[in-house]
Amino acid sequence: MNAQSLWDRYAAHLLRYDDLGFTLDISRMRFGDDFFVTMQGDADHAFAAMKALEEGAIANPDEQRMVGHYWLRTPPLAPTAELHKTIDEAKAKVELFAAAVHSGSVTAPGGKKFTDVLVVGIGGSALGPQFVADALGSTANPIQMHFLDNTDPDGIDRVVDELSDRLCTTLVVVISKSGGTKETRNGMLETQAAFEQRGLDFAKHAVAVTGEGSELDKVATQAGWLERFPMWDWVGGRTSVMSAVGLLPMALQGLAIDDFLAGAAAMDAKTRVPSIRDNAAMQLALMWHYATGGRGEKDMVVLPYKDRLVLFSKYLQQLVMESIGKRLDLDGKVVNQGLTVYGNKGSTDQHAYVQQLRDGVANFFVTFIEVRKGRDGESMEVEPGAASADYLQGFLRGTRTALYEGGRDSLTISIPEVNAFQVGLLIALYERAVGFYASLVNINAYHQPGVEAGKKAASAVLALQARVLAALDVQPRTAGEIAATLLADPEAVFHVLTHLAANRRTLKRTPGATAADDRFSAAA
Repeated sequence: MNAQSLWDRYAAHLLRYDDLGFTLDISRMRFGDDFFVTMQGDADHAFAAMKALEEGAIANPDEQRMVGHYWLRTPPLAPTAELHKTIDEAKAKVELFAAAVHSGSVTAPGGKKFTDVLVVGIGGSALGPQFVADALGSTANPIQMHFLDNTDPDGIDRVVDELSDRLCTTLVVVISKSGGTKETRNGMLETQAAFEQRGLDFAKHAVAVTGEGSELDKVATQAGWLERFPMWDWVGGRTSVMSAVGLLPMALQGLAIDDFLAGAAAMDAKTRVPSIRDNAAMQLALMWHYATGGRGEKDMVVLPYKDRLVLFSKYLQQLVMESIGKRLDLDGKVVNQGLTVYGNKGSTDQHAYVQQLRDGVANFFVTFIEVRKGRDGESMEVEPGAASADYLQGFLRGTRTALYEGGRDSLTISIPEVNAFQVGLLIALYERAVGFYASLVNINAYHQPGVEAGKKAASAVLALQARVLAALDVQPRTAGEIAATLLADPEAVFHVLTHLAANRRTLKRTPGATAADDRFSAAA
């Protein structure tokens, strides 16, 4: 296409929400003029499915539960007055507790104000709060944020060491719906031990965000933790950032939770309109469908040209891939659907993998995210007539052009600045796009059987580890010999033994010519 044709296509396809400062440019995706017409029937079905979901339909048949994250930012839309009241009460409880912490009504033992918050969670119980904290936080916040989002002991030690002398003024927020998530439980136990080693009463520093009656709820109640906040079965982990999961850390950090919810509600209102031409979330879903053949044939590279959005692609990995990566469709057919997401930030990635995007295998499409405001206040010129933000804009537009000239598709989302309203808006946009796309490809976006399978497999490994430990004695034996006594898989036993040898002083490993010849024994 020549420049005039590209300009005409841009003008024809640019979707603008002027009152939100938001635009979506799909003009550099090479779909044909009849694409929207061809997809109209599927889009209508997706609109209807989303309407039913928002009205309280059972959207997760595996667990017989509704999916209600949209109600969190617009409680009057909840299907019952009781749910509406429950959402309002939870938000009010978050605001009251955060205000009490900031004012000093709730303090650490000894009357000192809390200076730091340590969030212990994993997956949706950490990714959302972590993204928001990094995007919106600053050193001026009344409380600084830290996260434990894995069961890696070295990672736990690094966070505890970072807090160091401030552990005595650290508030710990433990987030787990079931209370049985092992990574979160381990992080909680390790954190509790770190407090106790310093002579601190962990319960006087701890709050829980969990389901009523869960294991964590019982622990917090029995130990007399400072407070408990609700999680509901109708809010999935990856869409929980606008519940107490995300609002409590935000409020403690001193961020604008009302603006955050308002941004999401505003985008919901725009993308509730059943019109392809006017609905940014549906256009996103349709572009994903076009780019990947509705089969995940290409990866989605997310490039926000803003440091504050560096964790957005990590957040989207869970939201999109856990929702879309499914073996079976709604009819029970094996489809192995998926949509791979990766990315970091611009213009950093221009010095990393953009070379491959431009000249390598064409197995992707790009989502650029433009933030129009460079910084608060005036910027210096780094050379006559050009500031740092001008270069950032130049790199974004230049890369977009270079990719298009190389036959690579891209779309561009633009927002005016990174603030609570706009971050809420972006999250809501992608939540609905995921729901629409799932309907387009006939899958359930709201369950995660593969994750549960992984948890069960991990439990089996730990059960085997217990049996291996019980079988060890001072007589050196190979993994195969030990496996034979346990009627277990030799390779699985070998991996358990190798791990234990690296982490237990009571286990000795003697290398052999091959892995099959390595011998293991309990230390004498």
